[in-house]
Amino acid sequence: MDTPHIVGLARVSTHAQDTQLQLDALRDAGCTQIFEEHVSTRSTARPGLEAALANLQSGDTLAVWKLDRLGRSVKDVLIIADDLHSRGVELRILTGTLAGTYKPTGEGKFFFTMIAAFAELERDIIRERTLAGIAAARARGSVFGRPRVITPEMAAEARDRRARGETLLSIAKALGVSRTSVSRYVDDGAATRPATSP
Repeated sequence: MDTPHIVGLARVSTHAQDTQLQLDALRDAGCTQIFEEHVSTRSTARPGLEAALANLQSGDTLAVWKLDRLGRSVKDVLIIADDLHSRGVELRILTGTLAGTYKPTGEGKFFFTMIAAFAELERDIIRERTLAGIAAARARGSVFGRPRVITPEMAAEARDRRARGETLLSIAKALGVSRTSVSRYVDDGAATRPATSP
């Protein structure tokens, strides 16, 4: 029988994020192989995980930096962990509340399930707060998304407001467009520029 070894899995959600912290921790934990993946939370493909699983045998250990690096939902985490257990592979979590080696039996499995559930709940709460914040900002008049196209009527109003001494910023807020869009029609002789239709 081959000598058991530790396989590491490092995951981030975007290419802009860095896996270095995870890689350092996994190396310190004695991982002989480490697989990385940059996977969006919307994607179902897990190339790094699949490669790691393909390199695990009975007696080996899969190590992750934190529980949420293994899966993004309770279902995902439990399916992966139960699959590892059925193959005789242990799961080691290096940091967080569940730091240690996981074996899905008895009370340990219940505790693991609860931690995963709380992690998912926390993400849902953050998402709800974000949406609520956006709704509140819109109610206060904040504009999100791509600026509206300035219509001929809006351009005329912008020129009138500018002639009365209003700042570009106040005009932009009143019209619900960007300051740059307003400046195209009221600055440096731009007031004579023909307005474009939306």
